[in-house]
Amino acid sequence: MARDKAIDQILEALVDDQVSDIHFKAGSTPVVRRSGHIVHAEGFPVFAAEHVNRIISEIASEKQISSLNEGNEIDLAYSLGGKARFRVNIFHQRGTPAVVMRKIPFSVPDIDKLGLPPIVKQIATERRGLVLVTGATGSGKSTTLAAMIRHINENRKAHIVTIEDPIEFLHADIASSVCQREVGIDTAGWANALRSVFRQDPDVILIGEMRDAETALIALTGAETGHLVMSTLHTTDAAETVNRIIDMFPSHQQKQVRIQLGGLLKGVISQRLLPRCDDSGERVLACEIMMHTSTIMDCISDPEKIYLIHETMEQSGRQYGMQTFDMALFQLLTDGAIDQETALSAATNPTALILRIKGVESSDDWRVL
Repeated sequence: MARDKAIDQILEALVDDQVSDIHFKAGSTPVVRRSGHIVHAEGFPVFAAEHVNRIISEIASEKQISSLNEGNEIDLAYSLGGKARFRVNIFHQRGTPAVVMRKIPFSVPDIDKLGLPPIVKQIATERRGLVLVTGATGSGKSTTLAAMIRHINENRKAHIVTIEDPIEFLHADIASSVCQREVGIDTAGWANALRSVFRQDPDVILIGEMRDAETALIALTGAETGHLVMSTLHTTDAAETVNRIIDMFPSHQQKQVRIQLGGLLKGVISQRLLPRCDDSGERVLACEIMMHTSTIMDCISDPEKIYLIHETMEQSGRQYGMQTFDMALFQLLTDGAIDQETALSAATNPTALILRIKGVESSDDWRVL
């Protein structure tokens, strides 16, 4: 297929280091998300439906376009001539097509350069169990998972199988062997890929998203049978993550799921990206980390104790490397990475954070290791 496409010329004009997403829809100029903020691109006309349709025709296959015309949303990956890769979602709004493109770095990130707490490396060295990375859309979940897979790939002789929709970061074999399967291209669907993954001799299984009870059950089964299973969820913190997984299942199964999850959940990394206070346009990562301990296991297994997860994380931060979002925010504020307004707007408990800032309570317990 020829490379002199309209979409390539548009992307060349729009993409820079601070742009994470690009939107196209009828009745609007292109929109970019720059440093976390939505901005209408200058120098472009208002796009009509035919302009968006032309973009779609240049990046999607006939099969994908047919699926779109049948009322489905479609996901795919697109590369801009060795300069950038994109995860693409195409959908309809107000009866016309729309496209959202998320920029993906070509190189797999180094875990040491993402601002993640050191304990994340330890989580990546687990040999079995379930590891979840959570957060809102655009909070860097895929980037963190890719960095953890890279760390495993560099330090362990393992077979890593990923199931993604679409494939985002491309992993070359280093110490490990990595097989990446894209839903709709390498496998007919999520169900087929998940059911067959255990026949592919994996040591590590990455499931792009824990979508439903079927995905969660397979993830738990894989963790229970000696694999390290990694996935993502769109949840805001550790406690919500536990509740969301349990709520995926009918009530008669929830007691058993609680017990399984309590024993198998090795770590939850919940993320938020916040504006750095130096006007650079860059964002800084705030992480909540929940680790597997006997107390956390009891909190997950017993529905009467689940409310104690947050308190346990605060009290066990130094000993086990756990931290709440507010602990992470306090440290970022202390380090001068964010300002007080940003910290309080992102805090789970702003009142308690204000007290910590004022020194009403000892701040030593909130220091991040």
